[in-house]
Amino acid sequence: MSPDGAERADPVHDLVDAIRRYRDAESSMRGQSRDSMHLGRTDMTALRVMLRAGQAGRPVSAAALSRELGISSAATTVLIDRLQRSGHAERRRNAADGRAIEIWPTATTEHEVRSTMGTMHERMMQVASALPPEDSATIHRFLVALSRALPDLEFPAVGTADPPAEQPGSM
Repeated sequence: MSPDGAERADPVHDLVDAIRRYRDAESSMRGQSRDSMHLGRTDMTALRVMLRAGQAGRPVSAAALSRELGISSAATTVLIDRLQRSGHAERRRNAADGRAIEIWPTATTEHEVRSTMGTMHERMMQVASALPPEDSATIHRFLVALSRALPDLEFPAVGTADPPAEQPGSM
C-alpha cells in the first residue's frame, strides 16, 4: 500500500518516483537557498566543500577545491575571487608555511548556510529518526548502492548517435 492507502501497481516504479520527488523538493529548496544568498550552483557547492573541511578543522586549498569541483585552476581562481568579493570566503596564509594559501568560509557564510540549510537538515533528521533501525539500515544500503551505481555512467554526445538502420520496405 502507498502512504495514501492506494494499492501499488509497481513498487519499484513507486520507489524510483519517490526518489525523483525527493530530488525535486531538495533541488527546489537548494535553489531557494542559493537565491537567498545570491550564489550560483558552483559557488554554493564550493561553500559546502569549505564548510565540511572547516568543520573537520582543516582548510581547503585552491587545488583541492578545483579537484573537488572538477573545474580548471583558472576557473577556481575566478570562483574564489568572486566568493571573496561577496564576503563568503577568505584567503589565509597557512600558519606553518606562510607561502601556502588556505581558503576558508567566513563566519557570515557559516551563519547564512546554517540558517537556510539548517531547517532542511532538522526535518531530514526528524524523518530519519522516526524510522525503525532496520528500515534505516535498509534505506542506507539502498542509497549507498544507488550513489555508487550512477557516477560512472557515460552518455553519448547529442547528435552523434548513428541513425537507426532503415527497415526493408520502410519508405
